[in-house]
Amino acid sequence: MRGIRSYGAPEPAALKALETLHLRSIDVLAGFETMVGRAEPEFRPVAERFRDLHREQAEELAAMIARFGREPEVDGSLMSTVNRAVVSLRSMINGIDGSILDQIQDGEQHVIDAFDDALGAGQPIDVTARLRSMRRELSLLLFETQAAATGR
Repeated sequence: MRGIRSYGAPEPAALKALETLHLRSIDVLAGFETMVGRAEPEFRPVAERFRDLHREQAEELAAMIARFGREPEVDGSLMSTVNRAVVSLRSMINGIDGSILDQIQDGEQHVIDAFDDALGAGQPIDVTARLRSMRRELSLLLFETQAAATGR
């Protein structure tokens, strides 16, 4: 693990990890955007919370990347298309309700892993602080959603 850098531009590997995190955020956002429109009414607020958080975080990550002189991804990767397709197919077969929480947890773990990679890559201090906060926001939303579903 690299040390935390002071304010300024990150090392190339740290910037690449930040770009990967941004890409994963865009990819899961695509799935949630589709999910909101297809979710059962009782589950729609959950999907909206995830969509809104990922939208905010993707925008903030894009701003960080742009700050370091790179052009942030706009459309996501092939996974954006896959996520939209999976959600659409799921909505036709089983509907989009609380039974999808395990799949959400699995998908969000890829984003959490990307946060961990970006944090371990030696980001500037201000970026590290914000990434930690963003990771906590996502982890808290996952915990709250799971706790509500299990009645805890």
